[in-house]
Amino acid sequence: MKWRVLGCHSPFPGPGGATPGYLLEAEGRRILIDCGSGVLSKLAQMCPPYRLDAVILSHLHHDHIADFFVLQYAVGTAMRRGWRREPLPVYAPTRPEKWGNLLSYGDAIRLHPIREGEKCILGGWEATFFRTDHAVPCFAVRLEGFGRTILYGADAGPKTDWTRMAREPDLFVCEGTFLERDLPEEPVGHLSVRQAAEAAELLRARGLLLTHLFPEYGRAEIEEEVKGSYSGRWWLAETGLVLPL
Repeated sequence: MKWRVLGCHSPFPGPGGATPGYLLEAEGRRILIDCGSGVLSKLAQMCPPYRLDAVILSHLHHDHIADFFVLQYAVGTAMRRGWRREPLPVYAPTRPEKWGNLLSYGDAIRLHPIREGEKCILGGWEATFFRTDHAVPCFAVRLEGFGRTILYGADAGPKTDWTRMAREPDLFVCEGTFLERDLPEEPVGHLSVRQAAEAAELLRARGLLLTHLFPEYGRAEIEEEVKGSYSGRWWLAETGLVLPL
């Protein structure tokens, strides 16, 4: 089992990078979680994009869905050529409607709208969705299976109630959009690196993956904010990073 970082930057990719996208692999099945700018080319280094088993889109902001509309082409082409027989299951919110209306794509996509507290089974994982504190409907997802629990926090502001989502997850994937010095005076649905570390400590997460990173921040200044706020093992996301589960 692996959690693979395909992209981790926001709001735009750094050189050679991509905005958020992650590949969860277990027993030959592949679930793509978010599909930002640059993610599809990184995915193609692992497998043909049309061979995914499912996609989860946490919310419909451009940095999380930009490449999804190109993935539609890949799946549609594969079905016409006989490389794939079944539509790709996609689990996503449908608001804002401007973008929700574009998620379906002929017979290539089977859209499953997600809602607070909803559960589904994906390739041996039980996925449960939870609203976060964000500007548009956005959902964290708890994935339980194969003796592991993963909590993907998506985009989430300081009003997010993490404690109702999981306790002691094996991996907590949490955004650290800002350094403390750059936090807006009014919360905007995002966390600082320190706030992410504090959330991980609150959950007693066994591991923390910091992601959704501004590409101009340096590693040393991010590490400084984690110190003293989280006592567990942690990683700084970078394109190509693979965490065994």
